[in-house]
Amino acid sequence: MKILFAASEAVPFCKTGGLADVAGSLPQALAKAGNEVEVIVPLYQCVMDKWKEQLTFVCHIEVPLGWRRIYCGLFSLEREGVTWYFVDNEYYFKRAALYGHYDDGERFGFFSRAIVALLPSLAFMPEVIHCNDWQTALVPVYLKDECVRWSAVRSIKTVFTIHNIEYQGRYGKETLEDLFGLAPGWFADGTIAMDGDVNMLKGALMVCDAITAVSPTYAQELRQPFFAHGLESVLQRNAGKLYGVLNGLDMARYDPTTDKGITANFGGAPVKSGKGAVQEDTITAGKAKNKEHLQQEMGLDVNPGVPVIGIISRLVSHKGLDLVCSVFDQIMDLNCQFVVLGSGDWNYERFFEEKLGFYKGRMALYRGYNESLAMDIYAGADLLLMPSRSEPCGLAQMMAMRYATVPIVRETGGLKDTVHPYEAWSGAGNGFTFAGYNSGDMLYVIRQAVDLYFNNPTAFKQLRKAGMAEDFSWGRSAEAYNEIYRKICS
Repeated sequence: MKILFAASEAVPFCKTGGLADVAGSLPQALAKAGNEVEVIVPLYQCVMDKWKEQLTFVCHIEVPLGWRRIYCGLFSLEREGVTWYFVDNEYYFKRAALYGHYDDGERFGFFSRAIVALLPSLAFMPEVIHCNDWQTALVPVYLKDECVRWSAVRSIKTVFTIHNIEYQGRYGKETLEDLFGLAPGWFADGTIAMDGDVNMLKGALMVCDAITAVSPTYAQELRQPFFAHGLESVLQRNAGKLYGVLNGLDMARYDPTTDKGITANFGGAPVKSGKGAVQEDTITAGKAKNKEHLQQEMGLDVNPGVPVIGIISRLVSHKGLDLVCSVFDQIMDLNCQFVVLGSGDWNYERFFEEKLGFYKGRMALYRGYNESLAMDIYAGADLLLMPSRSEPCGLAQMMAMRYATVPIVRETGGLKDTVHPYEAWSGAGNGFTFAGYNSGDMLYVIRQAVDLYFNNPTAFKQLRKAGMAEDFSWGRSAEAYNEIYRKICS
């Protein structure tokens, strides 16, 4: 099958969040499954700076957008069985940051319009265009708009993936014709109209052939007002074409047995060591070395006997930080160490900064994001805390399990789909979970986890092994998407 994957960011070229990981890994998995796959992203300044010598110029065209005709260049690159295309317009994309500009609506309206206009310039005419989040939400709309005049695109099907429904691309009604070049009928019939505004995301949901969410639980949650941010009626109306497909993880890139970015590799089969050829548990030995490094790096007391609890997160309310703050002192009473990596709302940053003075040697904070430090936490911590109010998929819990760190999560979105609660009577499970959004339930399972660490190390070790054994590979996700592609194309 011929698939064009459209996204506003993708690893290894440009990244601000989880969408980039998906766009960087899923197309490769789809190609390995036998599909012809192309990916199209904007040619940002950061891409040009690093990849300029490897880019090949394909063509340039003029893209009609409202009353304007705008220059659009196209560059390409072949990488791991996938053809990458980069849409060039320096006015829109030669900027330091990917998002957060006053004209983001116009920038990504142009990008969506350019994707459709560039179809004859690609290596093939796709059977499916797979779009992602509001930045490509106008692609299905523009495609439908062109169908009445352009017979070659009438058979193309569209899939739209919601990574985070909170961001919808909402703009005033007056932008419809002048900015996006769409006829008034698209607004008058309600296709792209929401509460008096143009809503790009709604337009995609209404006209695409299939909607996917990044986990099965999130797909169900999106029908509820709390999770859908005003679009619950739209999702309920289109429930027949809504699917939940769990995101994957690049298992080769994130492999504790070979990862050169961590202090000590571990996992795999036990190794023989010493004169008596004793079988050495590489997980226990490797985790101990990585833990010692993490404690030294973060200024914690070097103490192998206490559990290290980590948080790697944006410090914002929907990540459940209010729960952590309300019982933080009770958590620290459990004879543990606590590491926080992230930045966000000033009240959470200030809270953790103030607590540093109370728990010197037992608590550490890094404001911002540091990829190397994040990997040290995954490899060196014993527990990872994710008490999110909502979490469409989440990759941190998968990363934690991959590196033998036991997750503690609230049962929402992809957290519920990937973390299964520990059962003391059977030993089943791969982590600890709680359902209610309250600090008491969270504190209860943290106490369970710490108690297991201290009093039943054999069971705790088994939890680590269970997490490492999980299959979070993209091959599983690719097969699910292949089924959706086949269904809408049949």
